[in-house]
Amino acid sequence: MYILDRRTGRHLTPIENRPAPQGGVEPDQRTATQPYSLFHTLARPDDLTERDMWGMSPIDQMICRINFRRAAYDGMYTPPTSDRRWIQYPGYNGGSDWGGVAFDPDRGVIIANYNDMPNYNRLVPREEADARGWYPRGDARADTGGAEGAGDPQVGVPYAIDVNAGWRMPFTGMLCKEPPYGGIRAIDIRTGETIWDRPLGTARKNGPFGIPSMLPLNIGTPNNGGSVVTASGLIFIAAATDDLIRAIDMETGETVWQDVLPAGGQANPMIYEQGGRQFLVIMAGGHHFMETPAGDAVIAYALPQRDAG
Repeated sequence: MYILDRRTGRHLTPIENRPAPQGGVEPDQRTATQPYSLFHTLARPDDLTERDMWGMSPIDQMICRINFRRAAYDGMYTPPTSDRRWIQYPGYNGGSDWGGVAFDPDRGVIIANYNDMPNYNRLVPREEADARGWYPRGDARADTGGAEGAGDPQVGVPYAIDVNAGWRMPFTGMLCKEPPYGGIRAIDIRTGETIWDRPLGTARKNGPFGIPSMLPLNIGTPNNGGSVVTASGLIFIAAATDDLIRAIDMETGETVWQDVLPAGGQANPMIYEQGGRQFLVIMAGGHHFMETPAGDAVIAYALPQRDAG
């Protein structure tokens, strides 16, 4: 996370260039260093290890650990490889995704929801991709189902990209990395220190073989879509795969209200006032990558009206 002066682009928080892993495809194109923020990062501070591999059974865990050892992995900036899989961690779903962060200027607090998942990738030489009948997503012949990058040739380059998004087991659909897979965090903008950090999302709509477990366990699920904060100190957010919208206490990180949406809430909520009454609005449309139900509902909530007497 970087904080910049919007007038000049000058960074207001410290940045450090650190040595970056080398090798991979086109090794001459590797930069020797990569920038790191010394203010805050939503990625966890340590790299993945074999111990972090997880499964719904000992066999799943063993397969994930074997695949971890087979893959190329040198930390956050592991170069892409074509001769074997490489681990991209964080994966393209975050860290922080397109929902962005929310900011309370009075309290000086950043609210950031994030993902904590790797991708298990391989660059596929173009000849092999052509032999498999893969086409770029803009081509009418392309099969665009599933996550972006799951067998996608890149236009004008000698590779396709084969992404196992979230690094899932092919049969059960469960993820190889242990939970949590996503969370929400409050950060002090003055210091960059974490105020609180908690998993975001229950297991109610997730489970092996695509069967919802309906368990209210707060495991921390993948999440897309940001939050909004109010002057009273509430955070409203949906984003997770459990199709719930929540109000979270900004001071404690505790959920104080929630409701079930008719479809996936992968969208930023909005707060507004009219006639002295506060409203919360969200569009519940679902998301193919998050595998949440599709919908077309715009839902408005309102605070109860006070009795004039």
